[in-house]
Amino acid sequence: MTPELSLVIPIRNESPNIRPLYDELMQVLGATGRRFEVIVIDDGSTDDSFAQLAALQAGDPRLRVIRFRKNFGQTAAFAAGFAHARGRLVVTSDGDLQNDPRDIEAMVQMADRDDVDIVAGWRKRRQDTFVNRRLPSIIANWIISKSTGVALHDYGCSLKVFRAEVVKSMRLYGEMHRFLPAIASEQGVRIAEVAVNHRARTAGTTKYGISRTVRVVLDLVTVKFLLSYSTRPLQIFGLFGLLSGGLGALITAYLGWVRLVEHQPIADRPLLLLGVLLVFTGVQLVTFGLLAELMARTYYESQGKPTYVIREIRESEPPAEPVR
Repeated sequence: MTPELSLVIPIRNESPNIRPLYDELMQVLGATGRRFEVIVIDDGSTDDSFAQLAALQAGDPRLRVIRFRKNFGQTAAFAAGFAHARGRLVVTSDGDLQNDPRDIEAMVQMADRDDVDIVAGWRKRRQDTFVNRRLPSIIANWIISKSTGVALHDYGCSLKVFRAEVVKSMRLYGEMHRFLPAIASEQGVRIAEVAVNHRARTAGTTKYGISRTVRVVLDLVTVKFLLSYSTRPLQIFGLFGLLSGGLGALITAYLGWVRLVEHQPIADRPLLLLGVLLVFTGVQLVTFGLLAELMARTYYESQGKPTYVIREIRESEPPAEPVR
């Protein structure tokens, strides 16, 4: 029987948390009366996490386990979970017991009741250290919200509920799992945010650190470009190309006046090199924009992928022709 909910959980070296996580999930989700499946992705664990998961799965068909050959990262793990999810709603969560499974039912009800496509969790009272976890997160959330136009308090919270058709159409790379609501906004989705309980880690070690900040910033640049210019790249490359080329043309025109009218030497002026550099840079940027336009068209047309997303179609059947 097809499940209603698919809970996707990536884990890596969470041996002490496997059994407590399984017991709590089955108790909490089982009490809701909903049909569900739990998909755990073992992202290259080097401890006995997979052995424990395999033993649990052998006795419970509601548990599905995907094992990677090596560590591919949390984004790849979520992508694998989305691809194998069978439920109408897809729930994401961490495997370290810091997300509270008791919040899932209320978030699912909100998705159904308010007809939203994504319900994002907000760790309002986050149980992490301030300097290396909460402070970078506050800064990152502000930057992401301003850059993408999707204002959320907590992009880093893994506890979210998605409609399956939203996440299954996504292609995820790098560290983009934290940008899921922003990426989905390209489809015109409706997003709600709700405060959730956050618990302190009691076992295992965190896989996150301040070193991820650089990768997050680079992926943010990618997301911003995809959201704003993926179907019209010439508008961004061409804009900078015209600005650069126009400024270079003004500089070279001024130097031409100085040389031809005022008869002053210009060969030893650094301004000449700057003007020529700006002109060539402008030409290159416009060329890049044209090539990107060709690539964008190839991307969409080769996959038969439209540049729009339809939420629903309502129409009546044409009246039958009278029988003569």
